[in-house]
Amino acid sequence: MTDLFQLLQPGPEGWGDEIMAGAWLTIRLAVATLPFGLVIGFLVALARNSDSRVLQALGGTFTTVFRGLPELLTLFIIYYGGQILLQKVIGLFTDAYVEVNGFVAGMVALGVVFAAFSSEVFLAALRAISKGQIEGAHALGLNRFQTLRLVIFPQLWRYALPGIANLWLVLLKDTSLVSVIALNDLLRMTNVVVGATKEPFFFYAVACSIYLLFSIVSSFGIIWIERRAARGETRAA
Repeated sequence: MTDLFQLLQPGPEGWGDEIMAGAWLTIRLAVATLPFGLVIGFLVALARNSDSRVLQALGGTFTTVFRGLPELLTLFIIYYGGQILLQKVIGLFTDAYVEVNGFVAGMVALGVVFAAFSSEVFLAALRAISKGQIEGAHALGLNRFQTLRLVIFPQLWRYALPGIANLWLVLLKDTSLVSVIALNDLLRMTNVVVGATKEPFFFYAVACSIYLLFSIVSSFGIIWIERRAARGETRAA
């Protein structure tokens, strides 16, 4: 067992540096994907909640497609399909070869899936807000942007936060999918280490522990955010 733990030491004699580098990339990918997915998801929810049938249809199509497709298939379509599309566009102007960045492709693929699911959360939160409050804001002379910022947003996050928190935990796990496009995340680096050391049980257990650590830390952060979001309600009670 001592020899196994020595393999986790950083430096040329161990694989700790590689494991930590993969874990760091996993965190960066998840953190970069979150705001991208939230913005797209919120815009899709606004489209589905609008009075325009065209926007409703577009928003519904987006959520149906990306909620229905497997995440891995979405990743392949964006990574390989995006590269083909980009190459054809670049080919109109030059013969240069362009390769899609794996990190960006992973972020976009995971982001659109996250957006499809988060749009449902946002849509439910939007519909939970009383229309009377919105009508009252308009009666006070607030424009749409002011109503959105001062009336809708403060309540929206309280309603949406539990669902978004669950989706964040799912996103942390889904980052492991990018290993199939040769992005050196935690899972891919673990596979490399297992291939070199022939110790699959130990190093996969280490990877599991790191993913669980991410989830535990996230859970504490989510609890803190929920308490801050509920401060106004607590005082009112």
